[in-house]
Amino acid sequence: MPKRKIVIEPDPILRKKSSLIENVDDQVRKLMDDMLLTMYEAPGIGLAAVQVGILRRVIVIDISKDDQKKKPIFLVNPKITHKSKKTSVYEEGCLSLPGHFAEIERPSECHVNYIDYNGREKLLKADGLLATCLQHEIDHLNGILFIDYLSKLKKDMIIKKLIKHKKEINKIIL
Repeated sequence: MPKRKIVIEPDPILRKKSSLIENVDDQVRKLMDDMLLTMYEAPGIGLAAVQVGILRRVIVIDISKDDQKKKPIFLVNPKITHKSKKTSVYEEGCLSLPGHFAEIERPSECHVNYIDYNGREKLLKADGLLATCLQHEIDHLNGILFIDYLSKLKKDMIIKKLIKHKKEINKIIL
């Protein structure tokens, strides 16, 4: 399984809305497998297809700790159907915004309807870190990044640093 290249902000694709998947076939399963490997190698706990340059409504998540058995969750066409009024705050990071973190307040619980790896419809009731991760990744499918919840000043500072970082990476060394 090849590791996919992670798209880094600012990149216009990260701001686009992802399209629905008609059915889960071998091509979609291969994408999910590749995304999972990419996420583990990064390392991260969630990855949306748009983050590997594919505008499809697919996310993979695994919040298990390093010493625990892996418990990946594959979600196709995830849709949040309920968010609690109660909120919680987690320090969020993102594979598309390497090295940047911020405390983000989100609903502490959510329910998500989705299609699983085998094409079956499912409902996931989540709280804590899983709820935060689901909301973060589903935001990606709608062109929203966690920095969009920050003040304009903080968001602009992070984007400027990422632009500078991208320029450094793209320099040719002879």
